[in-house]
Amino acid sequence: MGARNTPGLVPGASHDEGVDAMPEPTRLDALIVGAGFAGLYMLHKLRGTGFAARAVEAGSGVGGTWYWNRYPGARCDVESMFYCYQFDDALSQDWEWTERYPAQAEILRYAEHVADRFELWPDISLNTRVASAAWDGDEALWRVATDTGEEFLARSCIMATGCLSAANRPDFAGLDDFAGRVFHTGRWPHETVDFSGRLVGVIGTGSSAVQAIPEIAREAARVTVFQRTASYVVPANNRPLDAAEQADIKARYPELRAAARKTFGGFAVAIAQQSALAVPEDECRETLARAWDHGGIGFLNSYRDFGFDEAANRRAQDFVRQKIRETVRDPETAEKLTPRHVIGCKRLSLGDDYYAAFNRPNVELVPLGEDGIGRIVPGGLTAGGEEYRFDDLVLATGFDAMTGALARIDIRGRGGRALAEAWRAGPRMYLGLMSNGFPNLFTITGPGSPSVLSNMMPTIEHHVEWIAACLEYLRDNRIREIEPRLEAQDAWVEHGNEVASKTLRYNCSSWYLGANVPGKPRVFMPYIGGMPSYMKKCAAVAASGYEGFELTPG
Repeated sequence: MGARNTPGLVPGASHDEGVDAMPEPTRLDALIVGAGFAGLYMLHKLRGTGFAARAVEAGSGVGGTWYWNRYPGARCDVESMFYCYQFDDALSQDWEWTERYPAQAEILRYAEHVADRFELWPDISLNTRVASAAWDGDEALWRVATDTGEEFLARSCIMATGCLSAANRPDFAGLDDFAGRVFHTGRWPHETVDFSGRLVGVIGTGSSAVQAIPEIAREAARVTVFQRTASYVVPANNRPLDAAEQADIKARYPELRAAARKTFGGFAVAIAQQSALAVPEDECRETLARAWDHGGIGFLNSYRDFGFDEAANRRAQDFVRQKIRETVRDPETAEKLTPRHVIGCKRLSLGDDYYAAFNRPNVELVPLGEDGIGRIVPGGLTAGGEEYRFDDLVLATGFDAMTGALARIDIRGRGGRALAEAWRAGPRMYLGLMSNGFPNLFTITGPGSPSVLSNMMPTIEHHVEWIAACLEYLRDNRIREIEPRLEAQDAWVEHGNEVASKTLRYNCSSWYLGANVPGKPRVFMPYIGGMPSYMKKCAAVAASGYEGFELTPG
């Protein structure tokens, strides 16, 4: 096992006592920003191919999303046996999961195990946040500064900052005046938070809230939930995994994973080929009932046209609405919890106890009108002309998705142009991997790639392996810079918009469009053409000597 490093210290560097001068910048082939699952595999992959690489991580541990999101009930919505690395068969066979859907603590232990197993710790700087990254055209390298004073000179900079890592903390009037405790689900304390006997206000009813509310309600004296938009929630039907089931899946991993790579999102469940409108309504309901009882986000894979045809989609909407009415005893509350938008245009949430939580006498639902939250006051908040009192406030307000983490770094490319300026009208990337004007800057699961519409683990591995092969190609062919051509980037963005426009994803305000962040451009950010076609395009680009990229020898 590798020693876990002291943050800010570079292995082999000299740190003489009494010397105030900062050490010289560390020179690298590649600097990786982030030590979640993307950063860990990128570091392992580059070290294995002879590159001098290092990862910097803002947190005090690895794991990314699963390091920060420690709220009660935090759990992955992808089954554990498929939410794991595929690149190392021994790792796949050795690790034992305990539940069908892994909880945050177990996923974090898995990330730490990977860092231990492959001795990654010496090349990770923890508690180190990247403040700026500037392209030096004369030297053809990135000059990267951190909040610890550590500096890097890197031929390539790889952003493994995650799609859901920048917590969205709304600028509610009076928030700083609140007298009680304030928590954000995306930045939860590492110590246990005790809500026993407390009055708790929860703002938000997205995926994090769906998981957290039932858990908080089991402890708190009262929970008041403030809802802007009702969510569609399907059951996970989580359960323990027994040894025989795990052994069976592990024995069939090659065929199961090969089959998953052929599906739209890289999941174990493929989308059915039949139309929901091609069968009688009662048959459609029976199919949906089986999917509901099985549990999981594969619910929407029951018919091929749920994402494209409004009439087909209404059948799924009606099914879930009926389930809400059957579960929630108070008709008025059930009506408030019933969504009216297209199912699937917002991220589908998994939760076994969410709707039932509103049957508890200590849980109250407050729908927010167009004016939303009025203001936060020392003892609670005002909304709709009413004042609500509580001791603790939980912000389940999600993330500045996909671009938020990058926007919080001062990234400047050719001529000192800021990435924020280049993306003022929305993110523009070629294949979700690189952006014109920013040479040798790669992004793992960036805008314009399947990312959040897919199983993130195989998606991450695909990007890591593509980037590593690209860097090897540059090294072997003595190429100094790589950058997407503007026309190739524009064509890819146009293609992505065209594919998305044919789906129902545009039919509501979601974080896929950046609609949850005031002032953010409304652009559908992930690529919705599916993993198979996307991977085929990436492979063709590489095989042709990086078609669509400008390669500068040197």
